[in-house]
Amino acid sequence: MKRVALLGVGGLAGFTAALMLFPAAHGASELSAYRQLDLFSDAFERVRANYVRPVQDSELVTNAIEGMVSGLDPHSSYMDAKAFADMQIQTKGEFGGLGIEVTMEDGLVKVISPIDDTPAAKAGIKTGDFIAAINNTPIQGMALNDAIDKMRGPNGTKVSLTVLRPGSKKPFDVTLTRSVIHVDSVKFRRNADIGIIRISAFNERTASGVEKAVHDLKAQIGSGLKGYVIDLRNDPGGLLDQAIDVSDDLLTSGEIVSTRGRHADDTQRYSAKGGDITDGKPVVVLINGGTASASEIVAGALQDHKRATVVGMTSFGKGSVQTIIPLGEGGGALRLTTARYYTPSGHSIQATGIIPDYAVSQGDDGDATKLLRTSEANLPGHLTGEAVKKQNQKVIKPAPGKKYDDFQLSYALDLLHGGKPTVASIKSAAAN
Repeated sequence: MKRVALLGVGGLAGFTAALMLFPAAHGASELSAYRQLDLFSDAFERVRANYVRPVQDSELVTNAIEGMVSGLDPHSSYMDAKAFADMQIQTKGEFGGLGIEVTMEDGLVKVISPIDDTPAAKAGIKTGDFIAAINNTPIQGMALNDAIDKMRGPNGTKVSLTVLRPGSKKPFDVTLTRSVIHVDSVKFRRNADIGIIRISAFNERTASGVEKAVHDLKAQIGSGLKGYVIDLRNDPGGLLDQAIDVSDDLLTSGEIVSTRGRHADDTQRYSAKGGDITDGKPVVVLINGGTASASEIVAGALQDHKRATVVGMTSFGKGSVQTIIPLGEGGGALRLTTARYYTPSGHSIQATGIIPDYAVSQGDDGDATKLLRTSEANLPGHLTGEAVKKQNQKVIKPAPGKKYDDFQLSYALDLLHGGKPTVASIKSAAAN
């Protein structure tokens, strides 16, 4: 009825014509869909009857659904019953495997981020690495879910990955030992009078973990506490509600994030309920190219409300919402892109990411300004983002010859200790 009403301004005749044509157009669309399904049915029967080997109907249907969904964008996919069960375990913070968040690019598995203290992180797997083979089996053309299944296995067993690293001349093999991944998504420590909170993922325990971290740091440091560093680097994201709760913990009011889908009435807005658990202490948020999805929501909300200073390199730019849609009994589920995220200022994260207030290179990754940034915008088939002006930020890098355990963290600590630091004034965090 909304579509008909829009056409009514042209007068009674136009309105009547629109009313008459709308059902016809709607029927034509349905007829076209039925014809396409007839085409699919024809192909299904021919493959079933003529393929070189007998094929189970379930295999054909599964492959058809996978192709239909995965061709839409890099984050939509089909999960069979087993993969759906594994996903449900993962969001609870415990799952088996290697501990990496991955996507598919150019027929290879691309690492978005390794998860802290997992076999992948301990073996030196980095954001932006490509996995070309698993146990010497090339994965070119393999479905992403199949590649993930090959990397998973019984606890304690070994798996070999052939890794292509941008900037390296040759691929190299890494052998990892599979383990049950206990994702302790929040860790914290004090650095003199500053609390450092590391969030490695957003699972069901993240918000409560942040609340405990702030409580314990207050008790450890006392009245001399100057502020907090929230480290979201290489955090691949996770649950939306946890990102909202963490943001709410640091904001007293205002919108945190909105999601906007295909239809106007799909828009949802999430706002802070009030109560800053840090009592208004200064906050610096660290991000990099491995900061994605839920972690970008937190960084964007705190940046837009000027509640935190964002330091590091531009984030990944995954600004799309995936909804898990179960399919019948034992039929698995769709992970389907249904909306985009927008920060409080109305900025779409999709394919642009969060641009830091201070662009600070880590310093141990070569020249970060020359390497191709790991980004949603580099993934084939990604949803387009909004047009943004080019940022001409000067990237702050360590002084030549200086060694830092963590240059970005050192920069954040200096910010909290007295405003905008110069490179010469930055002290190594390792000294504390």
